[in-house]
Amino acid sequence: MPIQPLLIAKSKQELCLLPKMTNRHGMIAGATGTGKTVTLQTIAESLSKSGVPVFLADIKGDLSGISQPGGNNPKVADRVKQLELKDFAFSGCPVTFWDVFGEQGHPVRATISDMGPLLLSRLLDLNETQSGVLALIFKIADDNQMLLLDLKDLRAMVQYVGDNAKQFKTEYGNVSPASVGAIQRGLLQLEQQGADKFFGEPQLELDDLLQTDNKGNGMVNIIAADKLFQAPKVYSTFLLWLLAELFENLPEVGDLDKPKLVFFFDEAHLLFNDAPQALLEKIEQVVRLIRSKGVGVFFISQNPLDIPDMVLGQLGNRVQHALRAFTPRDQKAVKAAAQTFRVNPELDTESAIIELGVGEALISFLEEKGTPAIVQRAFVCPPHSQIGPIAPEQRKQILKQSLVAGHYERAVDRESAFEMLKARAQQAAQQAEPVEEKPKAARKPARQSDDVMTAVMKSAGRAMASQAGREITRGILGSLLGVSTTTRRRR
Repeated sequence: MPIQPLLIAKSKQELCLLPKMTNRHGMIAGATGTGKTVTLQTIAESLSKSGVPVFLADIKGDLSGISQPGGNNPKVADRVKQLELKDFAFSGCPVTFWDVFGEQGHPVRATISDMGPLLLSRLLDLNETQSGVLALIFKIADDNQMLLLDLKDLRAMVQYVGDNAKQFKTEYGNVSPASVGAIQRGLLQLEQQGADKFFGEPQLELDDLLQTDNKGNGMVNIIAADKLFQAPKVYSTFLLWLLAELFENLPEVGDLDKPKLVFFFDEAHLLFNDAPQALLEKIEQVVRLIRSKGVGVFFISQNPLDIPDMVLGQLGNRVQHALRAFTPRDQKAVKAAAQTFRVNPELDTESAIIELGVGEALISFLEEKGTPAIVQRAFVCPPHSQIGPIAPEQRKQILKQSLVAGHYERAVDRESAFEMLKARAQQAAQQAEPVEEKPKAARKPARQSDDVMTAVMKSAGRAMASQAGREITRGILGSLLGVSTTTRRRR
């Protein structure tokens, strides 16, 4: 049975999003207060009702209402009447709440190894030299079978490499104390921002984002981002890590009748702010290739100029809400936005962008053959679910009934780099303890402590005895830069 087009907006005609074209990505743009969040909610619930799981970040805390049927909203009633939406019925969507801090949703964690040196360098705001030292530290950990799971593992590893810099210089290169100090300071700042809660195990299993309920509706995965967004670089890097994880671990599926997941990246400009060229190229590569994994990505931003051209060109489904034209840059943005649409001879696109009312947009979705439709001016259909947040009691009830309830709540701290290095230090301290004095004739030369690496390898042997211990991981953005990697274990 073919998947029905999703009604998103209406003018003189219905404007529908084709599910099989959703993995060609999209963009929702517009100034603050023009209706982007409601548009996101309308598209997300439409996908859910067609059986497509969704992932989105709730920055303002008002998207939780998608879990409840709407009603008692006069603006929604007026829009339903205006657009003559027949058989309009209020309904909610199945929702799983997530939260890096574990306060408003199930905890979300990643290991340090899986995050990789490239993304961590961005989080720590390291320069090129410091990033090189961080990559070197990861390589030493890999070569010596030391798992980097949480922040204390990385701190211990950084300290260890810094203290033994001369030992590593010949094989790995110079490790400057200044770079080690910069990395340690950055880790301290990350910990103060609460990032220590994000790094560790159990790590998020991607299959838990791809669920449907017993009626076949796609799960709407909502990450609480109001607190996370207070550290914009942490927020954007976390979403980029998750996107990279999907790219790395999902199998190739080609073009499907509907995507396996649609990922909404709100405040997308934060992803590209101050990003080095190498990272921008990897972002572009992931966005371009993730389509073959059955994943669609929608970028939400105030200004289309915030999205680099190499990414913007891949966003086939466009919803453009009103833009302001008060400054030269605003005027440039209006012109640029107008030029990205397929021309409608009956519409002055550039003028319309300034005139649009709240909930009104210029829309162009991909047609059956993958070509953009002629741009149309239309009103976005109201969501069937509640607009605005739910009560804390409702959230608690949803969390209690969740399919993953209890799985991520308890952190696991297995043997890794911190414990291995601690054991080595204790062993060295014991060997350094004074022994009973013997006559000079009977005294033997004090046994030198094991070579540092030998001691570490002895400690690592216990971890290497299991399959889990053998699997040192690295995220896709690290491996794309040539960093050593092995496949991550999946349950």
